[in-house]
Amino acid sequence: MIIKNEEDIIASIQEDKWMMGLLKCAQSLNLPDWWICAGFIRSKIWDVQHGFDERTRIQDIDVIYYDRTNMEKSLEKEYEEALKRLLPAIPWSVKNQARMHSVNNVSPYTSSIDAISSFPETATALGVKLDERNNVILTAPHGIHDVVNLRVKPTPSFYGQKEQMKIYDERIRDKNWRAVWNKVEII
Repeated sequence: MIIKNEEDIIASIQEDKWMMGLLKCAQSLNLPDWWICAGFIRSKIWDVQHGFDERTRIQDIDVIYYDRTNMEKSLEKEYEEALKRLLPAIPWSVKNQARMHSVNNVSPYTSSIDAISSFPETATALGVKLDERNNVILTAPHGIHDVVNLRVKPTPSFYGQKEQMKIYDERIRDKNWRAVWNKVEII
């Protein structure tokens, strides 16, 4: 199977019991404007595009949400602990995007999707969640062209911004994606 479009991405996730289990676990917290994002989706797509039979290791499972009514970092840790009680072997990371602008030194985000659109790479600026019927919902603020075509490039939030491009370049070096997915093109 090769992933060509959003429907293929959604189908590949819905057919993956492990991914669906993690989505249902995150859904159980009833967080406002929640998504699992970044490497969770990108790695799945790249594994499929490379024909891998085994899932590649994911450093963490990024659960994001948006709640301006309580921006205490300690609450994020409580949510992480709740997820760890449900699935202890998973490296959960929970972040409230309503406070992350201060960490990232940017203007406040207006939603989780706004935050996802500001991720460093277009291939990572992805999120998935479940609707009330457990259907997978995908958000890709910069589209899916780059991720399905194994291309890594900076998002508009990073491109051409000196300090942001430094972060982008460091991530490219540190992530070393080509060591795992040798068909990936870095721009």
